[in-house]
Amino acid sequence: MRKLDITSFEDFKEKIAENETVLVDFYAVWCGPCKMTAPIIEEIAAEAKDFKVYKVDVDNVPDAAVAYGVSSIPTIISFKGGKEHARHIGYGDKNTLLALLK
Repeated sequence: MRKLDITSFEDFKEKIAENETVLVDFYAVWCGPCKMTAPIIEEIAAEAKDFKVYKVDVDNVPDAAVAYGVSSIPTIISFKGGKEHARHIGYGDKNTLLALLK
């Protein structure tokens, strides 16, 4: 398991609450567009300095997906101060996903 993966709803709530700015990728391993987005998320995470990046497998942590109304994947949500700031549904290139942080 990669260090970006969130494994429980409790872990999810802690991660978005304890960090000022967070980018979360809601995905599933069987999802084609999620597989296309994964390397971009990994690249953003590797370059991140002022924010954290996490991944939530909706099949393993469905409570987090339900809590934020994630009905299509991938859904990438940015959080600031524990609150949802912006959201993108579907495949997005690096610039599109980074724009969620502004």
